[in-house]
Amino acid sequence: MGKAIVFRDARGVIRMRKLSILCAALFCLSLTASAQDSTAAIDASTTDTTASEPAAPASLSPADRDPWQIGAGFQYSHFNVLGQTFHNFGYQAEVTRYLSNWFGVEGATTAGFGHVDTNSSIDAKTFFIGGGPHISVYNSNHLEPWVHVIVGYERFRFTQTAALGSVGHAAFYGGGGLDYKIGGGRLYWRVQGDFIGTNVGPSISKNYSFGTGLVLNF
Repeated sequence: MGKAIVFRDARGVIRMRKLSILCAALFCLSLTASAQDSTAAIDASTTDTTASEPAAPASLSPADRDPWQIGAGFQYSHFNVLGQTFHNFGYQAEVTRYLSNWFGVEGATTAGFGHVDTNSSIDAKTFFIGGGPHISVYNSNHLEPWVHVIVGYERFRFTQTAALGSVGHAAFYGGGGLDYKIGGGRLYWRVQGDFIGTNVGPSISKNYSFGTGLVLNF
């Protein structure tokens, strides 16, 4: 009789141990599942936050070239205005801010000095300032062609006579050129030609110019 009681007690203890082990295993499984759910929720929250962030604004700087370009050189111009024909030798300067590899905004100025062809005692001076678009075919080769249209103001100043003096009006330069890259590509040698339209007199006069100089990129 005593042995039977001891045997039943032993079986009870074994069952309790099994039950305890089973409960512990279930508890560990529940903790693991909870941790996995928390990690997934954090990842989803991070993804949603990243997706909701606004896209970076588009850059107004070129990707492959220097954004600024400044140049200076000499220019020959031929004019036929106010019934006078003359040619000038002078200076030209320009600065361009590129917004992409191929498109920029240019500001330019020129100053010329000469004489009226029919009378060398009459000086003929010119001054122009303006701005407009500048489009280039950017590449890694030594040659880079480009075109521009510059709209601005042209002033003519002659030696004071009964028929001539100083006069100015709207004008534009339209043309292009070719840049030759020197060394590492920051310095260019430039040649260019332009049609010059000036609104002096009863109609727009047709003139032209050729120039050359150096251009620095930075």
